[in-house]
Amino acid sequence: MPSAARLVAAGAGLLAGTAVQLQQPALLAAPALAGLALAGLALLAGAGLAARGSPRSRERVRAVRPPEGRPAGDEEPGECRLGEPCAAQPRTAESRATEALAACAEEACAAEACEAEFRAAEFCAVQARAAEARSQDIQSTEGCAAWAWPASFPPRPPCGRAAAARRVAALAATGLAAALLAFAATSWRAAARLAEVLPAALEGRELEVAGVIDGLPQRSLEAWRFRFAVESAREGGAAVRLPPRLALTWYAQAGEALPALRAGQRWRLGLRLKRPHGLANPQGFDAELYLFEQGVGATGSVRGGRAVLLDERAAWTLDRLRQAVRDAIDARLRTPGDGAAGEQAREAGVLAALAVGDQAAIALDDWALYRDTGVAHLMSISGLHVTMFAWLAGGALGAAWRRSARLVRACPAPRAARWGGLATALAYAAFAGWGVPAQRTVLMLAVATALAGGGLQWPWPLVCGAAAVAVAAVDPWALLQPGLWLSFGAVALLLASGTARTAAAPDASSDAAPDGNAPCTVRRGFAAARRALAGGLRTQAVATLGLAPLTLVCFQQLALVGFAANLVAIPLVTLGVTPLALLGVLLPPLWDVAAALVRGLDALLAALATPAWAVWSVPAAGPAVALVALAGGALALLPLPRRVRALGAALVLPLLLPPPARPPWGRVEALAVDVGQGGAVLLRTATHTLLYDAGPQYGPEVDAGGRVLRPLLRALGERRIDLLLLSHRDADHIGGAEALLEALPVERLSSSLEPAHPLLALAARRGVSRRPCADGQRWEWDGVGFELLHPPAGAGERAVADARPRPNALSCVLQVREGGDPAPRVLLLTGDIEREQEAALLARHGTRLASDVLLVPHHGSKTSSSPAFIDAVAPRVAVVQAGYRNRFGHPAPAVLQRYRERGIEVVENARCGAWRLSPAGAGCWRTVAPRYWQDTPSGEDAPEDGS
Repeated sequence: MPSAARLVAAGAGLLAGTAVQLQQPALLAAPALAGLALAGLALLAGAGLAARGSPRSRERVRAVRPPEGRPAGDEEPGECRLGEPCAAQPRTAESRATEALAACAEEACAAEACEAEFRAAEFCAVQARAAEARSQDIQSTEGCAAWAWPASFPPRPPCGRAAAARRVAALAATGLAAALLAFAATSWRAAARLAEVLPAALEGRELEVAGVIDGLPQRSLEAWRFRFAVESAREGGAAVRLPPRLALTWYAQAGEALPALRAGQRWRLGLRLKRPHGLANPQGFDAELYLFEQGVGATGSVRGGRAVLLDERAAWTLDRLRQAVRDAIDARLRTPGDGAAGEQAREAGVLAALAVGDQAAIALDDWALYRDTGVAHLMSISGLHVTMFAWLAGGALGAAWRRSARLVRACPAPRAARWGGLATALAYAAFAGWGVPAQRTVLMLAVATALAGGGLQWPWPLVCGAAAVAVAAVDPWALLQPGLWLSFGAVALLLASGTARTAAAPDASSDAAPDGNAPCTVRRGFAAARRALAGGLRTQAVATLGLAPLTLVCFQQLALVGFAANLVAIPLVTLGVTPLALLGVLLPPLWDVAAALVRGLDALLAALATPAWAVWSVPAAGPAVALVALAGGALALLPLPRRVRALGAALVLPLLLPPPARPPWGRVEALAVDVGQGGAVLLRTATHTLLYDAGPQYGPEVDAGGRVLRPLLRALGERRIDLLLLSHRDADHIGGAEALLEALPVERLSSSLEPAHPLLALAARRGVSRRPCADGQRWEWDGVGFELLHPPAGAGERAVADARPRPNALSCVLQVREGGDPAPRVLLLTGDIEREQEAALLARHGTRLASDVLLVPHHGSKTSSSPAFIDAVAPRVAVVQAGYRNRFGHPAPAVLQRYRERGIEVVENARCGAWRLSPAGAGCWRTVAPRYWQDTPSGEDAPEDGS
């Protein structure tokens, strides 16, 4: 059995074991993990014994095997040296070949060593016979190749069924052993990280923590965000154990300016912490996985009045230099008195991201532009940038190395170039923040360099596989990141399609003039330019088309203008903006040139992104459709027969044109979206879509519309909103409306907003029909009835006339009634109504309020959910949309007790994630797709206020 097969089996097993472990809802106990590890070691030992063959065979093979560890060119007298001229081979090699064949004959193909020694013996014997013939002056014009295998030697033994079965069993055992070991090792590492998470008992407590700012602090308009390495912590004078790494936010206090934070500073801070907890929605960003992979054990906020700077330079770190470069870029491009300072600041963010890896410096609008044009991968330190630096540094070092005869004698120039390029890539990745994409690239380059340095000429699939194994071994959770698969997918596609080899192959026909005269330098230059252009176009076409299925699977959208945008952006950013951003550290005026290039690129990208068809969106695909589409995309680009490539293209169609997944006629699907402290409920019928509220605004540039609802609607295949119903004007209910109005076609907008509200003006500019919500409005979609029960007609005008409008009192209350059989369901969405409005609803509608599902009024506040209202509605399920450990204490414990006393199931988004009600049933997203790194709050740890 060839050793390469065992390596492939081991690598595949390691990746498979890691992938299976990442899908586990919970970690196994330590004894079970120990058992798995021991079983893996036992299988690995058994596979090694089966592969090596019997002791007698190994002794015979050892007789002809050169001693291990001897450097090349130090063979003993009489040994066969592969690659030497035939005349230099000694005659005794034939006798050694005979012994090797005899050993192999006994074990057939079961022994790994026999397989290799058989081929070596065959080569040596042929060379020995040729040497003997030449010594007898036998003439041959073809040299060694003319001599066949000696007839006196026994033929190569065939592989029997038993031997083949042993080989297959050994391979299977090797793969299974590697899978078990990888599963156990990843589980142990995960358990160690989970053990460092903040204990639930310390959530919300006032703590005094000393530590050092770790990494680049990020400044926004209202706060600092930074990582904090804990050195000591106390609560009320008693020492407590905290996670070693925290993610903190320092908000500006009234009348106080934010301090100037720098990497490496030591502070003593007053903190209030909570366990890592993020939003949980279908196809949404997994913030808990991100924090888990970063080793963050708690998040929290700084209590500004208790902060003390202990040491300005507690430790010199590379991050201080990175921050100095970032501040210098910002200062250079923020010229005092320049009216375009805002635009220049945005360009400074791009340069900071490319120079020091500060991706957070890029404005969200710019990220949206780069994402919609397919060039977002260029605006951060990615594999392309690191590989480019390695290539440039290796080429320069190799050229300089060849100029010194002493250096060449000490180490060949190609080897020096490879290791020098790797060292440069490592340095650049470290200076850029050592992000996960840069780590992956350095590991890939290290694997390729080590293989080349060891003289191993592995085919490209094995090289890519070895790099993937190295990445998974160092960071198992990188397998869950789309960037990993896009990076490896791009490299594999280019190599498999022959693009890289074709682009690198010289065209000998262009070296001479057509008439056979001396080479024409000008024509050679034009020919080289044409070849480079053709190679670039082909490379970009293969990468764009080949990665399209994977991009749609990961992000549910594809930039149709990405091919044209990348043709300009890749050379401009890679060969222009990035080198200038780095060289500007030595010569700051170069930053001005780089900023001008960014301005021009942004203008071009904005023009490309203008058409409505610039971005193609598809619903999230199921696992089967995704796998078939990915396989089809690969077949369509590989150098295969046309029929096979046509079949591959056909296999991608289900991903591009998926059938809509919507409820049947007469049924409604409701999704109470996890948006934190706010409200958003998505209602879908057979052909219509209604969004009740749009979630909160998280910051000056971040809201639930852009961060949560737009990706969710795209994943569900929703290209438009038929009705956007905003219950009232509070920011936690309309914070994401602006982003939705600007991004999606909205047919109608219904709300209780005052006529002068900016959202109504924006809707008017977008051509959206507007109508105030009022009691008595009703309509029917696809057999499902919709009726507004509150506020009374004219209530908004009266509130404005009173000059003291109460937004909660004007909340639009919507009742949804299914029309299908059997057992039609009723939903009641109440906004932020309080006791007075509940009483008014009871007076106007009485028993008509009865519903199966109730959206709990005002997030479960103490001012709502009166006993009479709960009894009238009598829901089976009460859904609470409130943020995890929110500062209002919602939902109030007394309110929750009120529902539970009546046997009503209470569903909280903070613990359930998104809650979906479909014709097939109801369920929480955290229970539909559980993972061991997800937080599972106990239910007794929320602040007790509930006002």
